[in-house]
Amino acid sequence: MFLSDYLDYTLKKLKANAANILTMTNLSLGGFSVLATLKGQLHMSVLLVFLAAFVDRFDGAVARKMNIESELGKQLDSMSDIVSFGVAPALLMYQGLFYEFGAPGAVFTILYIACGAFRLARFNITENNGYFAGLPITAAGVLMTLGYLAIPYFPPQSFMFLALILSFLMVGTFKLKKI
Repeated sequence: MFLSDYLDYTLKKLKANAANILTMTNLSLGGFSVLATLKGQLHMSVLLVFLAAFVDRFDGAVARKMNIESELGKQLDSMSDIVSFGVAPALLMYQGLFYEFGAPGAVFTILYIACGAFRLARFNITENNGYFAGLPITAAGVLMTLGYLAIPYFPPQSFMFLALILSFLMVGTFKLKKI
């Protein structure tokens, strides 16, 4: 009887925290991406950002489906997203190319992270009405990471432009329908 009760309790706790577990997986993948970048394993970093995006796609859906949405989950998701789709892609581009530009490369890196943080903070304090205001950081992070893969095919300056455009799109006020 005791084992059955303990198993029931554990399953209830797992269900109640399923979305947060996915969110922490997203955060972990973003953190590992940063570490891979610091070790010079840039292609591994790319893979980890893409995996984080895949996991991020499901955390909110799981929370809504299981009716376990919470303010804590919303805040935790934003903290995870700034690591996985703000810091990780920016650091990847810095290590992959932007460092060659010196101070301007550092400024574009920090601008991208700052705009991502601003976008997430604004999202957390506004009503959720089925639309995003500005480009979601997940989309920006995936595009920035894809940019890393395109480095051999485009002039280096075009990636500074990419970082600038993505930064401004994240803080833009245009509306995008949620999918």
